[in-house]
Amino acid sequence: MKIGLLSDTHGFLDPAVFKHFAECDEIWHAGDIGDFSVYEELKKYKPLRGVFGNIDGTRIRNEFPEIQKFEVEGVRIFMIHIGGYPGSYAKNIKEKLIRYKPHLFISGHSHILKVQRDPKINNMLHINPGAAGKYGFHVVRTLVRFDINNGKISNLEVIELGPRTGDSSV
Repeated sequence: MKIGLLSDTHGFLDPAVFKHFAECDEIWHAGDIGDFSVYEELKKYKPLRGVFGNIDGTRIRNEFPEIQKFEVEGVRIFMIHIGGYPGSYAKNIKEKLIRYKPHLFISGHSHILKVQRDPKINNMLHINPGAAGKYGFHVVRTLVRFDINNGKISNLEVIELGPRTGDSSV
């Protein structure tokens, strides 16, 4: 299964997302969608999973939970918008991760692209795809794409969409 992962669109959906996620089976959004039209466009394009973020209103919160826990191809996933990262988890997240023992922990919020393992919690892989939108302090808008097959995560790719304030570099 090929996954397209993004976060922090803040109401802006770069048309390049559709090109980069064309071969994906599902799109996952790690919160701060920002506008219901972004949700609608992604859901029309591919099967969509996600969590709401701190800026998301009632309509998005009615579609997505705060936390998603699910399994794909033998990989347990835990997704939340504000989760921190190994060594600096958000409040109460570490305990939830220890209990659930995910193989993959996904969060957004920081606008900082980060991929790292936590050897203390199930050697779990943490991915924050950075921010795909134009709002925030990040310099480059980013997405992540990866495969999940038979309990393994592979072929992880970072995709740069271009500068936060400029047009996409399709």
